[in-house]
Amino acid sequence: MITLKADFHIHTCLSPCGDLDMTPKAIVENSLEKGLDLIAVCDHNSAENAEATIRMGLKKGLKVLPGLEVCSREEVHSLAIFESADQALKMQEIVYSHLKGTNRPEFFGDQVVANEFDEVEGFNDHLLIGASGLGLLEVIDNVHKLGGISIASHVDRPSFSVMSQLGFIPKDLPLDGIEISQITKFEEISAMTDLPVMTFSDAHFIKDIGRVHTEFYVETASLGEIKMALKGESGRKIGV
Repeated sequence: MITLKADFHIHTCLSPCGDLDMTPKAIVENSLEKGLDLIAVCDHNSAENAEATIRMGLKKGLKVLPGLEVCSREEVHSLAIFESADQALKMQEIVYSHLKGTNRPEFFGDQVVANEFDEVEGFNDHLLIGASGLGLLEVIDNVHKLGGISIASHVDRPSFSVMSQLGFIPKDLPLDGIEISQITKFEEISAMTDLPVMTFSDAHFIKDIGRVHTEFYVETASLGEIKMALKGESGRKIGV
């Protein structure tokens, strides 16, 4: 077994609230500087910068998983994380088909599509900051159908979390885990749920990458191994 330091909640310059310095290249380089072994790029309602980050990760020796942070109809954020960019882009298609509105950069910020060389390839005009028309259960089900994992984002936050919007974590939601921020103790949340509890940075700025992370005890850096760790199978496990 090996121990992987992982941060599964990193935004790029594609997210309207993400800093423009959060390019695929900068994210990979700074993740390595912070000692991370595995990251996931999860922009709001989109995966358009995931492939570029994966390519840079391959060049630099960092495993990058593609993902999205989907905002459901209930305005609950959840991380949808996949093994391949194709899977993430299929989830993006589903989200886009249920996402209304056009971005207004003067209010919400630019949504930059960049390549691994820090070159701007375009601007996304979807209203990525908005809520999709998908219910939370629909989001989770679609993620699972595509082979991904679904993690409830920052459940301890007073907005855009399953706790803030629903008041509790429904036992019938087939989540693979939940994320808490660095301000909350694991014991406070673990008493409320049997789901695996993790902590990630939710980085929108370079300095925040890897400020907190979760450790996975696995054989290889792959989503399949992460799934086993979340279930505690065959000696795989998670820690902090």
